[in-house]
Amino acid sequence: MMSETKVYRVSILIRFTLVNLYLALTLPLPFLLYKTTGRQYTAVLLFVPLIVVGLFLVVASLSEQVVLDEGGISVIYPRTIQWLWRNRVWSLSWQEIESLKGRTTSQGGMVYYLVSKNRDKAYLLPMRVAGFARMVRQIQEKTGIDTTDVKPLAQPWMYLFLLFFTFFLWLVDFWAIFNSISLA
Repeated sequence: MMSETKVYRVSILIRFTLVNLYLALTLPLPFLLYKTTGRQYTAVLLFVPLIVVGLFLVVASLSEQVVLDEGGISVIYPRTIQWLWRNRVWSLSWQEIESLKGRTTSQGGMVYYLVSKNRDKAYLLPMRVAGFARMVRQIQEKTGIDTTDVKPLAQPWMYLFLLFFTFFLWLVDFWAIFNSISLA
């Protein structure tokens, strides 16, 4: 029985992988722009602020938290960035939850929605949290809904695979940055 508040954050593996992928894709851009155009100030003034803003948005989107307590389930973001994702923040009491509906994604995966009793809305069950299986068991305990077949959309090995190839992307990035600096 759950007697305290449990907070589930996006898995550190997912956060680390996606931030690294973002940086590996964007950091070489100012160097490549400088190499191809010779405009150092354009590269710095255009891309560096955009990369920083993009990094902020990536980190902000990965700061999602699922809170389970005696009252219900909530999806929140830290106060400092809640204004950015206010339409993605939601809360449901345990009594409001009628069912859990699975929907197939366009890529063939399965996502799940918590359906409210008045059926006015369905709320996407966050699937990238660390401790997903434990969270789903707690939802089952509180609602009585069978969640034995609920699995996360992406398995950890998929993010490890992506992280592995991001490492190779970093190698190519370092080569490109080195060449753009040394041949300038």
